[in-house]
Amino acid sequence: MLDTAQDVLTRRAGSRVRVDDPEDLGGSGRSTVLRVRVADNPLSIDRTVVVKAFDDHSSADQVLREIASYRYATALPSSSRPGPQLLASDLDSRILVLTDLGDGRRMPDLLASTDVDEVRRGVSAWGQALGRMHAATFGGEDDFDTLLRVSGRRGDRKRTAPICSSGIDAQAGEAVRRTDDVADEIGVTVPDEFRAVLDAGLALFDDGRFRAFSTSDVGPENILINYDGVQFMDYEWGAFRDATLDVAYALTTFPSALSGPASDRVAELETALADAWRSEVAALWPALADDRTLRSLLSTARTLWVWLGTYWILESDTSGHDWALHTADPRVVTARWADLARMSHDAVVRDVAGDVGRALQRLWFE
Repeated sequence: MLDTAQDVLTRRAGSRVRVDDPEDLGGSGRSTVLRVRVADNPLSIDRTVVVKAFDDHSSADQVLREIASYRYATALPSSSRPGPQLLASDLDSRILVLTDLGDGRRMPDLLASTDVDEVRRGVSAWGQALGRMHAATFGGEDDFDTLLRVSGRRGDRKRTAPICSSGIDAQAGEAVRRTDDVADEIGVTVPDEFRAVLDAGLALFDDGRFRAFSTSDVGPENILINYDGVQFMDYEWGAFRDATLDVAYALTTFPSALSGPASDRVAELETALADAWRSEVAALWPALADDRTLRSLLSTARTLWVWLGTYWILESDTSGHDWALHTADPRVVTARWADLARMSHDAVVRDVAGDVGRALQRLWFE
């Protein structure tokens, strides 16, 4: 892996680059992530860089999407970049070299703080960072699609195989198609109106009024807070989709990481995150200034995420295990339904959320 990283950096530099002193930073299970020291540095690269290498079982399309996502994000103005910059990459070797964000503070650690004011500042910064990413990338979908095609070229041949989807959309689609199976398993009735909400949430991947770039898995585990603020990591499934999916994903995934004192004020923290995001995109999307419009959109997207997380745990599906949304803890899943019932202004969603929550309580805890 180190030899390959050296070769990739050397090709970029045009002269020899040497790296050593690897430090294991973990990975997704399909990838290995190392921090390495740059010993010979003809490009004045940072003293340390991060190397991410995918295993042979990873799809080439998946690697391609991450390379294209980092290329797209790296080309943004520095104030709008959502995370590390891409220094070098090689599709055939399945390897990326990124700038090192440093150690910083991970978002789960901040959320676990008993200082609620500190937690509020953290989730507000999270919302602002999402908003900056969305505002900077609105209208850039054609550029991203071009990068997907260009990044897939090999030699003089253009890539002709289809490029994979962002991954999570296909899994969400499967969960929605299996609505009857899930409902039967837990013993609830799902009305057509609730199915329509799930369909509307699913449509946000391909349609929606507020399309922008997303790193996709924007949950707490993929956020580092350093001297530049909130940094999003892991661009494996980067894609364009409706931006409200990201905000709802954050709202769905962060409550389970809260300390006791912060959990008591979860509604306040949810509002802080959503309002901070809206403050960054309001000039671009003035329709979101209306509270009812924003609440409705977030409720729809959040309903889809809660349903998908429930589908994963009930079906023992391994495909979502790398996502912050995935949990094997029944208490987290039932709490998500209670949160959804509390925040939704849709009577159908509230009723179904209450029914599902009670059914899961009986299934797992009685």
